[in-house]
Amino acid sequence: MAFLSSRRRLACLSLELDDAALGRLLKSLQSTPNTGAIGTTDLYMAQISRLLNQSRADWDRRTHQLSVLAYRLSESHGPRAWATREPRNASALVLSAWAQLERGRSRGYLEDAAGIADSCRRAAELAPEDPTPWVVMLGLSRLERRSQPEVFGLWNEALARDRWNREAYLSMLRYLGPEEMGSRSQVLDFVDAIRARIPRNAPCAATELTAQVLQYHSILIRGGVEALMARNHWFHASAAQALDRAAHAWAQPGFFHHAAALADLNLLAYALMAAERRREARPVFEAINGTVAVWPWSVGGDPVSEFEKARSRSGTGV
Repeated sequence: MAFLSSRRRLACLSLELDDAALGRLLKSLQSTPNTGAIGTTDLYMAQISRLLNQSRADWDRRTHQLSVLAYRLSESHGPRAWATREPRNASALVLSAWAQLERGRSRGYLEDAAGIADSCRRAAELAPEDPTPWVVMLGLSRLERRSQPEVFGLWNEALARDRWNREAYLSMLRYLGPEEMGSRSQVLDFVDAIRARIPRNAPCAATELTAQVLQYHSILIRGGVEALMARNHWFHASAAQALDRAAHAWAQPGFFHHAAALADLNLLAYALMAAERRREARPVFEAINGTVAVWPWSVGGDPVSEFEKARSRSGTGV
């Protein structure tokens, strides 16, 4: 992907990132009633099918598109209505399952875990080469707090179909953290095990830096003196080296090509500013050019406001 930015653009939250076709679809869906009626379902079928069919040969982009659509449509009846009308359409089944999973995650409970799993299994049978049913089942197993052997099995199924699937790696990382079913030491072991074999510009390349940002957030959450000294986290060898590796290459034109590259650059800009490495953050902000990802900026408040404050502090565009 190319990052073109000679002039500063106002910051704007963007679920689609630089996927223009997905952005146009989201705008269209924004004006669509969430009724699940026949006319509405026809719109889903026509527009979403067209988009997903175009990305069928690109599992990375397809995963990104489905994840964004599932998040955006988590409170809509449309995905389930589409899957009901086309029970042998793998895209419809996966989108319906993922939207239900997102709804369950936001509400803190799942309405129909068995139905989500069944939709994923049917999608996997219909499209055995597609990693996305396994990615959704991985997310479901996290919410259900399944055992590690079972979760690793699902992770391996996703990777067998898309070796560097970003969503699968980040999902596994969070599952292994102390907030879910693991520990800090398991996160470190996981990152150590995958670092050497992941290509530097792979879609999942941000796994290591994500682990460091999550650890930084865990320190902030503790409050008190620890939170005040949280910046020291970035002076530890493992955190500093992860940040060095990312800062050296990620913002270079043409280095990243995956669908969520701008989200990873947002992560890098955030981490550099947390470490007070403002000079190094400037070219990253320039590459981002105002396209704001929700996380990790949302941890500090409104993501757009937090992004703009950090960009101004870096001196970008001044």
